[in-house]
Amino acid sequence: MVRLRHEIGRMATTSFTVLVKGESGSGKELVARAIHQQSPRSQGPFVAVNCAALVETLLEAELFGIEDRTATGVRGRPGKFELADGGTLLLDEVADLSLPAQAKLLRAIQEMAVERVGGHVTRTLDTRLVVATNQCLGDLVAADRFRADLFYRLSGLEIRVPPLRERRSDILLLADHFVQRHPGRHSLHLSPAAVDALMTYDWPGNVRELERVIERAVTLSPTGRIAPEDLPPRVTGEYAERLMPSLVRDDTMRAWGSRYARLVLDRCDNNKRRACRVLGISYHTLQAYLRYPRPASGGQPRKRKGPPPEPTDG
Repeated sequence: MVRLRHEIGRMATTSFTVLVKGESGSGKELVARAIHQQSPRSQGPFVAVNCAALVETLLEAELFGIEDRTATGVRGRPGKFELADGGTLLLDEVADLSLPAQAKLLRAIQEMAVERVGGHVTRTLDTRLVVATNQCLGDLVAADRFRADLFYRLSGLEIRVPPLRERRSDILLLADHFVQRHPGRHSLHLSPAAVDALMTYDWPGNVRELERVIERAVTLSPTGRIAPEDLPPRVTGEYAERLMPSLVRDDTMRAWGSRYARLVLDRCDNNKRRACRVLGISYHTLQAYLRYPRPASGGQPRKRKGPPPEPTDG
């Protein structure tokens, strides 16, 4: 993220087109806004367009504008390119444009000039273009789903926003930030178990998903802290499945260690040598954990004669 901030600062000093790549919800629009705010155009407008939401028949009018009385009841209005004149235009999810729409966009970008629908006057603009996508444009070009000439026009300066699972140290910082945004809930805090659940989840929806999850937790939490039960099942998922049974039974550390060793052994396809490497323990210690009795169906460990073997560190 430090490298990303440096890249944003360097790109902001130019007027070149920037291609922002990243998964959905990773913060591509925030990067585009940061580029605008740190640029000499910061006093100008910032206009964002979701290309995936543009209706094909209205695309030209939305992007380039339409003249008054072009059709019955139609009032003239500027398009997004004109509205961003002197500032920055973000074309989000540009890969979702159809091939005909891409051809129209290419012409406007090459000349940085637009002609309103129904008009005959070409308007030259001073607009800085930032485009964003959650798809690989190179792969789309190879599949003939994206124009190669438009791709080369857009891909001069590229910046990648890493997904949240690649920057897990940000998860708790962002979660705390989202908690603090809710008036009257500043005293809320995450329980250690909730922290573990958040840190072990992969966040396919990235920062946007984390924000929604925290909103849900803030709403449902009846106390001053956010617990695992305040999080959606998809987040607690395997964490709750693996850990909660031990919490319900009040397992000792030795009982939990035995349970965890068996889980790791199962993931290693019952290969004890590999499980030892994963656990960082010796074969003898693993055997001691495995000899510890499994919990009986009644919820308590089965009784055995004599004290259980004491596991030793590797």
